[in-house]
Amino acid sequence: MTTFEKLLALLNEKQANYRIIEHPPEGRTELISAIRGNAPEQAAKAMVLQVIAGAEPVRYVLAIVPGDSKVNFKEVAKRSGGKKSSFAPPEVAQALTQCVMGAVPPFSFDDRLTLLVDDRLRSVGTLFFNAGELDKSLALNVEDYFRVVGESCLGEISTPVVVNAE
Repeated sequence: MTTFEKLLALLNEKQANYRIIEHPPEGRTELISAIRGNAPEQAAKAMVLQVIAGAEPVRYVLAIVPGDSKVNFKEVAKRSGGKKSSFAPPEVAQALTQCVMGAVPPFSFDDRLTLLVDDRLRSVGTLFFNAGELDKSLALNVEDYFRVVGESCLGEISTPVVVNAE
């Protein structure tokens, strides 16, 4: 079963309100947001991070931040009980998500990948994200998203990106 199929099965089982958006293949947040017509802050940007905690084995986190933000690595490490965090190697990220980068949805289907979602996404109304494939996105009611994933994964893990107006 593909990640897209797992995602639809989960959302249908939980009776979530979503719609599928088919589009040209694209995984970069700013470009796909323009194609889908959503505000950047409504995009759920998913990144696989590795957290180092001394002699303990590396832990992996699926960090979900708004599309107009960057991940706060120190905060992710702190919330995950580690000393520091960084991007996981691409091959590890692909193995854990079963997706190419840019297509990762804001859901973890692997027990080794802990979900951590930024608080700011709570108030966006509708989340938009690539759904396991670069040519398919979902628009998902944010209340349904948190009903499915729970709220224990929430935290302040991003910093808004400031664009200089010239």
